[in-house]
Amino acid sequence: MTYTAAAAIGVISAVVLDVLLLRTRLVLGRVFWCAYPIVFAFQLLSNGILTGRGVVLYRPSAIIGLRLVHAPVEDLAFGFALVLATLSLWTFLRPRAASPPGPGPSEPPAPRP
Repeated sequence: MTYTAAAAIGVISAVVLDVLLLRTRLVLGRVFWCAYPIVFAFQLLSNGILTGRGVVLYRPSAIIGLRLVHAPVEDLAFGFALVLATLSLWTFLRPRAASPPGPGPSEPPAPRP
Protein backbone atom coordinates (compact mmCIF):
# COMPACT_ATOMS: atom_id res chain seq x y z
CA MET A 1 0.00 0.00 0.00
CA THR A 2 1.34 3.43 -0.88
CA TYR A 3 1.45 6.35 1.50
CA THR A 4 -1.08 8.07 -0.76
CA ALA A 5 -3.58 5.20 -0.44
CA ALA A 6 -3.08 5.04 3.33
CA ALA A 7 -3.68 8.79 3.63
CA ALA A 8 -6.86 8.56 1.56
CA ILE A 9 -8.14 5.68 3.72
CA GLY A 10 -7.31 7.71 6.84
CA VAL A 11 -9.29 10.75 5.65
CA ILE A 12 -12.28 8.66 4.57
CA SER A 13 -12.24 6.73 7.86
CA ALA A 14 -12.12 9.93 9.93
CA VAL A 15 -15.02 11.49 8.03
CA VAL A 16 -17.10 8.30 8.34
CA LEU A 17 -16.31 8.16 12.06
CA ASP A 18 -17.33 11.81 12.51
CA VAL A 19 -20.44 11.92 10.35
CA LEU A 20 -21.89 8.41 10.39
CA LEU A 21 -20.61 6.46 13.39
CA LEU A 22 -20.29 8.99 16.20
CA ARG A 23 -22.63 11.53 14.59
CA THR A 24 -20.67 14.43 16.03
CA ARG A 25 -20.66 16.01 12.55
CA LEU A 26 -17.79 18.37 13.32
CA VAL A 27 -16.68 18.38 9.70
CA LEU A 28 -20.08 19.81 8.72
CA GLY A 29 -19.86 22.77 11.10
CA ARG A 30 -18.32 26.20 10.84
CA VAL A 31 -16.43 25.97 14.15
CA PHE A 32 -14.24 23.10 12.90
CA TRP A 33 -13.37 24.90 9.67
CA CYS A 34 -12.60 28.15 11.51
CA ALA A 35 -10.25 26.37 13.94
CA TYR A 36 -8.61 23.97 11.50
CA PRO A 37 -6.46 26.61 9.71
CA ILE A 38 -4.63 27.18 13.00
CA VAL A 39 -3.81 23.48 13.26
CA PHE A 40 -2.92 23.40 9.56
CA ALA A 41 -0.47 26.29 9.91
CA PHE A 42 1.42 24.57 12.72
CA GLN A 43 1.34 21.28 10.83
CA LEU A 44 2.93 23.02 7.83
CA LEU A 45 5.56 24.54 10.08
CA SER A 46 6.52 21.28 11.78
CA ASN A 47 6.34 19.17 8.60
CA GLY A 48 8.28 21.81 6.69
CA ILE A 49 11.08 21.76 9.23
CA LEU A 50 11.24 17.97 9.49
CA THR A 51 11.08 17.25 5.77
CA GLY A 52 13.02 20.33 4.65
CA ARG A 53 16.00 19.44 6.85
CA GLY A 54 15.91 15.78 5.86
CA VAL A 55 14.89 14.45 9.28
CA VAL A 56 11.99 12.64 7.61
CA LEU A 57 12.41 11.21 4.11
CA TYR A 58 9.85 9.71 1.74
CA ARG A 59 10.39 7.20 -1.01
CA PRO A 60 9.32 9.03 -4.19
CA SER A 61 7.41 6.00 -5.47
CA ALA A 62 5.23 5.95 -2.30
CA ILE A 63 3.90 9.51 -2.63
CA ILE A 64 2.33 11.46 -5.46
CA GLY A 65 5.10 14.06 -5.24
CA LEU A 66 3.01 17.17 -4.62
CA ARG A 67 4.50 19.07 -1.66
CA LEU A 68 3.51 22.11 0.30
CA VAL A 69 6.31 23.74 2.34
CA HIS A 70 8.43 20.60 1.80
CA ALA A 71 5.70 18.33 3.25
CA PRO A 72 3.99 15.78 1.01
CA VAL A 73 0.25 16.39 0.72
CA GLU A 74 -0.23 12.92 2.17
CA ASP A 75 1.20 14.17 5.48
CA LEU A 76 -1.34 16.99 5.48
CA ALA A 77 -4.14 14.50 4.78
CA PHE A 78 -2.99 12.28 7.65
CA GLY A 79 -2.89 15.32 9.93
CA PHE A 80 -6.45 16.22 8.96
CA ALA A 81 -7.61 12.66 9.66
CA LEU A 82 -5.85 12.59 13.03
CA VAL A 83 -7.25 15.93 14.15
CA LEU A 84 -10.79 15.15 12.98
CA ALA A 85 -10.84 11.67 14.55
CA THR A 86 -9.44 12.96 17.84
CA LEU A 87 -11.88 15.87 18.08
CA SER A 88 -14.80 13.64 17.11
CA LEU A 89 -13.95 11.12 19.83
CA TRP A 90 -13.36 13.89 22.36
CA THR A 91 -16.71 15.48 21.55
CA PHE A 92 -18.51 12.15 21.66
CA LEU A 93 -16.99 11.04 24.98
CA ARG A 94 -17.10 14.35 26.87
CA PRO A 95 -19.44 14.42 29.86
CA ARG A 96 -22.75 15.99 29.03
CA ALA A 97 -23.94 18.94 31.09
CA ALA A 98 -26.33 17.92 33.83
CA SER A 99 -29.90 18.99 33.29
CA PRO A 100 -31.01 21.87 35.51
CA PRO A 101 -32.77 20.93 38.75
CA GLY A 102 -36.49 20.94 38.55
CA PRO A 103 -39.38 18.61 38.05
CA GLY A 104 -38.56 15.58 35.97
CA PRO A 105 -40.79 14.30 33.20
CA SER A 106 -42.86 12.17 35.61
CA GLU A 107 -43.25 14.79 38.36
CA PRO A 108 -46.06 17.32 38.20
CA PRO A 109 -44.99 20.96 38.39
CA ALA A 110 -45.08 22.56 41.82
CA PRO A 111 -48.19 24.66 42.51
CA ARG A 112 -47.82 28.40 42.29
CA PRO A 113 -48.31 30.37 45.51
